[in-house]
Amino acid sequence: MTDNSVTSVKSPTTITDPGESNRAEHLWGDRLVIRTGRIIAWLFPLLMVAIVIQVIIRKFGFNQAWLDDAQWWMYGIAMLTAFGYSISTESHVRVDIFHQNYSAAKKARIELFALGWLLLPFLILMTDIMTHYAISSWTAGEGSDSPNGLHMLYLLKMALPVLFMLAILAAMSALYRHLIKLTPPAVWKYILAGLPAFIFLAERVVNYVIWWHIRISQPDLSVFSINDEPLFDWALPLGTAIVMAVILAAFLAARRSTTGSLNS
Repeated sequence: MTDNSVTSVKSPTTITDPGESNRAEHLWGDRLVIRTGRIIAWLFPLLMVAIVIQVIIRKFGFNQAWLDDAQWWMYGIAMLTAFGYSISTESHVRVDIFHQNYSAAKKARIELFALGWLLLPFLILMTDIMTHYAISSWTAGEGSDSPNGLHMLYLLKMALPVLFMLAILAAMSALYRHLIKLTPPAVWKYILAGLPAFIFLAERVVNYVIWWHIRISQPDLSVFSINDEPLFDWALPLGTAIVMAVILAAFLAARRSTTGSLNS
């Protein structure tokens, strides 16, 4: 058989750690998210063991409600942690078949829009909602529906806003990494890249400042009536004004720094 007739054999697929992909570009936020993900990943083998045990003992007529609850706890925490992990490692599934053929600059622009204008506002919104959800669960001392289940359910719900904040950290780090591929980094450019997210965040902060101001200044007012106060109509305009002021101040500071460097 000649060399020309030798059939080439494809090399086997190598399984690699997504956390090692583009490691040189990772920021401290990326590294924190990846390390957290690697620790939480050990919940998956524990989850598999719990499922197998539950199936076996159920066959013999025994059912442990706390084991059922534990499976949901482990699955929920692991999957939500994986959300932030996939953002940092860019290991999430892409449905855009054209993306892989785009130039690096075009990919970076798409990522900036997706992260700063679509994903980050959603993550901030969910963190806000889940925080109220966790506080309500803690206040009610929420537990399992089963008498022998895991009764401190509020611990799981308190983990939700924390894990969404971890995803926010991953998205903000990724936003910066893609921004520096297109332009020299600057604070005002970074804020513009995630403008809707930062405006929404500022609006939430102003909203809570107003809420607590009314709560302290009018202690006789019912907490259920506070949100009806007309002062809350100013939350979005004030939040937007704060963000715009920060952008302007950062732009002028960057310009002054550049001018000073040129003059020197």
